[in-house]
Amino acid sequence: MYGAGPISSVLVNRFGSRPVVIFGGLLCGTGMISASFCTNILQLYICVGLIGGFGLALNLQPSVIVIGKYFSKRRPIANGIAMAGSPVLLCTLAPFNQFLFDAFGWRGSFFILGAVLLNCCVAGALFRPIGPVICHHENQKPSEGTTLEKQEIGKADQDHKQAISLLATSENKKKQSCFENCNTFLDLTLFKHRGFLIYLVGNVIMMFGFFAPVVFLAPYAKHTGIDEYSSAFLLSIMGIVDMIARPSTGAIANSKWVRPRIQYFFSFSIAFNGFCHLMCPFATDYTGFIIYAIFYGLAFGMVCAMLFETLMDLVGAQRFSSAVGLVTIVECFPILLGPPLGGALVDTFGDYKYLYYKCGAVMLLAGIFLFIMNYYNYRMLEKEEVGSLKGQEKYKKNGKAMQAGQHETHLLKEYVQNCNEVPSAVPQSGSFQKEASGT
Repeated sequence: MYGAGPISSVLVNRFGSRPVVIFGGLLCGTGMISASFCTNILQLYICVGLIGGFGLALNLQPSVIVIGKYFSKRRPIANGIAMAGSPVLLCTLAPFNQFLFDAFGWRGSFFILGAVLLNCCVAGALFRPIGPVICHHENQKPSEGTTLEKQEIGKADQDHKQAISLLATSENKKKQSCFENCNTFLDLTLFKHRGFLIYLVGNVIMMFGFFAPVVFLAPYAKHTGIDEYSSAFLLSIMGIVDMIARPSTGAIANSKWVRPRIQYFFSFSIAFNGFCHLMCPFATDYTGFIIYAIFYGLAFGMVCAMLFETLMDLVGAQRFSSAVGLVTIVECFPILLGPPLGGALVDTFGDYKYLYYKCGAVMLLAGIFLFIMNYYNYRMLEKEEVGSLKGQEKYKKNGKAMQAGQHETHLLKEYVQNCNEVPSAVPQSGSFQKEASGT
């Protein structure tokens, strides 16, 4: 799902969000329904892993990208509400899967889940494209002198200009390099963007410890002597708190005090997440694990609610689709390596607390890194803004000085011309003598 991020971004930039989501829903449903007819594990990997995972990638990114196109003023709230769908599924999917397995078996479960995933096509059909507003003035009358001949001449002139522009663009396309052609579908110049690189490095560090605590929470509780059902209920508690935390975090991030410096809030949420993991090994009974699940759900929801909002705040809505694709392809490696590394620590030391120490330290490091680097980025942006304002003022002063100089030159020319005209108006002395002599 994460590895196909750039492909999803290219398709969104080329065709838009609606057809990509519909096609992704078809792939998800087809993959899961095909899995119900599989006879070995390799076929399941292909149907569920490759086909279904690629379909989910085509559903995830356009759903996030379209929020930035629909919303501007209340975009953090919209992101928080949209992200609240994941914890709802976290709370309900496990018992729903168990019910399907008990009632229909694993083949029937895959078939029904595939039919459920086909509803992504319906959701994608609701992604209405937003285009430029066209105003039709039906009551306006043509101005005087506008005849049919003039309209035809203007249309022919416009067609001629369009033909010339098409020829020019075709020649420019021939001269474009392979990098420039790729850049039209996936903006690779983002790797020169200072804020994007800071976000990318911080997220890569964070992902090494982001998902492993969720995976090992129930096994850790069972390892301490808690029964199986109570251990599984911890995930439900976490999901409920997460579901409330995401829209609440979006509302806080949209406030006038937080949104101008939302990167700091994101850094704090990551560091708070790491602090929760460092405190988890001190939970010795079920009450302690419930407290950890509540705070972990709060911290997890805070990070997820702002994960894409902060990226959009850095690169803007126009470049966001390319940014999401580039981030997900880089993040897929730490996401894949994080849980296995945690499992290796458990196998090595025979205790889950070292896994949570590792995840907490990694998350805390990522939060501190992002806080320091975002402070540096904000300072650099302020300096660049001050420099641009000074440049504009200097340009205005130079323009006024040039206008004053041109005005003075014009006055000097007029004065010289007037001085040259005065002697010609005064009679010469010889003419007075001739008039006096009567000649």
